Amino acid sequence: MSLKERVYSVLVVSASEKFNTALPDYLPEIRYQPLRVVTSISAARRAFAERRFDLCIINTPLPDDPGVRFAIDLGSTKGAIVLLLVHPDLYDDLRDKVTEYGVFTLARPLSRPVWNLALDFLATAREHHRTQEKKTLSVEEKMAEIRTVNRAKWLLISELKMDEPQAHRYIEKQAMDRCLSKKEVAEEILKTYS
Repeated sequence: MSLKERVYSVLVVSASEKFNTALPDYLPEIRYQPLRVVTSISAARRAFAERRFDLCIINTPLPDDPGVRFAIDLGSTKGAIVLLLVHPDLYDDLRDKVTEYGVFTLARPLSRPVWNLALDFLATAREHHRTQEKKTLSVEEKMAEIRTVNRAKWLLISELKMDEPQAHRYIEKQAMDRCLSKKEVAEEILKTYS
């Protein structure tokens, strides 16, 4: 699937009625859905507690909080790609604070070309993050498989008095002979001897 065909869920945190009214023109539904707009950081925290969003756009200032801490939290722990829109006078200061947490910062107002470019950068960052999540998952799955196989080996060692190489060979041979994964064989051994 090409990048232009991807659909991204978006949370917009903005108290600006003018900005919020213009959003459908800047975030077309064909590419950005669901699009949820909230007007405060407390509402944004509740929205993220309910579901995960691919992108979060925070238009500062907000009535209950500047939004910087929330942007940092999202960028560093929640897996969302964050764009912080700030007043030009605050841009340099805030960019220095949030960049190391993966938060993008832009000074308002934004022209249409800059907005489109920013959305492309956000999509690119999200795709990179998605790739890293898949790699992390596959490593975690592999580690879980190794732990399961090792537990099964120790059961074979203790119950059938095999040594470690024999237990390892037994699991591998069973997997090959029965067209199963080593994890499936190990799980059967765990069920049988536990």
